[in-house]
Amino acid sequence: MDTTKKKHERTRAQESSSAIERMYITMRHLFNRGFYKPMGVSGETLREALLLLRPEIYGSIGEEKAELEGLLYVIDRLPQGIEECTFINLTSDEGYANSHFKAIIPPKRRRNCYRIDDEQMNIEITRGRSEIYDILTHLTFLFVESHKISKRVIIDEDGSTVRDWKKLENAVSSGKKLTQKEREIAITHTANILGRTFNELTEAYPKFATENQPERLLHIVYWLGKLAIEETINNNKRTITFSPVLRERLGHHIHGEIWADRIKSVLHSNDLLERPIHIISANMHSVMNSLFAKGVLKASEAKKDIFEVYETLSDSKNAALRNKVEKSALQNGMLYIKDNSGTNIDVQIFDTDKIDFSKSGFKYLEEEKSNKAVIFVMDYAFGEQAYETLDEFLKPIKVGGKQVHLDVKSISIMGKAGILQGGKGDVMIPSAHIFEGTADNYPFKNELSKNDLLDCGVDVFEGTMVTVLGTSLQNKEILKFFKNSTWNVIGLEMEGAHYQKAIQAASKVRGSINEDVKVRYAYYASDNPLETGSTLASGGLGTSGVKPTYVITKKILEQIFNS
Repeated sequence: MDTTKKKHERTRAQESSSAIERMYITMRHLFNRGFYKPMGVSGETLREALLLLRPEIYGSIGEEKAELEGLLYVIDRLPQGIEECTFINLTSDEGYANSHFKAIIPPKRRRNCYRIDDEQMNIEITRGRSEIYDILTHLTFLFVESHKISKRVIIDEDGSTVRDWKKLENAVSSGKKLTQKEREIAITHTANILGRTFNELTEAYPKFATENQPERLLHIVYWLGKLAIEETINNNKRTITFSPVLRERLGHHIHGEIWADRIKSVLHSNDLLERPIHIISANMHSVMNSLFAKGVLKASEAKKDIFEVYETLSDSKNAALRNKVEKSALQNGMLYIKDNSGTNIDVQIFDTDKIDFSKSGFKYLEEEKSNKAVIFVMDYAFGEQAYETLDEFLKPIKVGGKQVHLDVKSISIMGKAGILQGGKGDVMIPSAHIFEGTADNYPFKNELSKNDLLDCGVDVFEGTMVTVLGTSLQNKEILKFFKNSTWNVIGLEMEGAHYQKAIQAASKVRGSINEDVKVRYAYYASDNPLETGSTLASGGLGTSGVKPTYVITKKILEQIFNS
């Protein structure tokens, strides 16, 4: 056995692990401090830790050449125009929605952002600390990349720049849509600045383009470089600030409490508060479609394999069909609560007393109305927000002077996760969650088992899962350590330990809900970060996620109806 190799590999994993811990502590410190300059002394620890980690998602962040896939991943999660801003202000929900400012919502993350003026972007944080970690990591990546650009284009201390930069500047400042020829000339100069090939840039170009900004890639590269040059030459550093209200409110569950109170009042006004409740954390379509799609479809559709039907429903082109299913659901016992608390978590409530099970494909034992299940589906939470929302929801509620404890029979969590032992679309059944960067662990009895899902046509894995601080912080060495050590980790996600913390507190410590509440967790794989090219940046699941999603949903519902 080659001990030197083992020693080296292990230290790389340990280095990475402590880099994540450092980032975590630094981000909390900067938040408490109230502001920092990402490329100044205050941002140094974050930059160094990120460069030491070199997470898979940010590709070649540690090399001289620019990283394109990582840039696209980050840009999709930050507001349009962020590259032009010197001041980025993270705020709480402070009333901008009622102003003349128009909300900018990033395509891949639901968060409201407001461009205050040419220099300032406000980003509204309503989903807790995980959202701050997410944004700060992305911004650190963005600024590190921007300085790579300035290093390649500045010639001397006076700020003279190379010819390529001047050409890019001309192309961007013209502000018009370029012809094919002009675009190819601009791409040639930009490729040179980024240390990438003409081919790589031409391929990436359309992925960045939007309808009103066809030349967006040039625009982003130019502005990132421009602000980095200003930092280098004039010491005009970009600054990230945290608003006083955000610092005061964070950790007080303000949004979670508003969210939970509203839902309980809807349950109360519909006489559902004292019925048996089954909570499911999932998307907003799989439970509804599983219960109602079959009864809505015409005979021709009904002959199809049910998974084909679900695939048809998940295709963005079939809005009419989806509306039909939703309409039927709303007429037969479904209540829909669109979020207005800032948590961004919508909710569906299903009263099983009003569902015609003969049309649903499920059997449900006949019971008295008062014993019939109420299914409460909440949209995915984000990281630590999972603790905040579930913790608030499980607390008893005062009705007419008396405390009413919710009769929560089961809590089921399903979602997407990165897998370490299989591939895209496979299913993971956790037996415990470990919290990354610590040895904190949450073992539990999972009502779902590998045997329940054997007939689903995808591979199923059972074992421990890691709850990570952010998907954008993982690298191969850490993942290999998780997989090959006695922790026996099968996958990683962002919410498991947070949900489990709330469930354990409510059932075992605070006595808010029944001690023997049934718990189910199942995840399907969105990617395998250990296989190169299979990181999250490699794109969505497409239809490969449909089958596992619906197989898991079906099992959860069968267990609820037959318990």
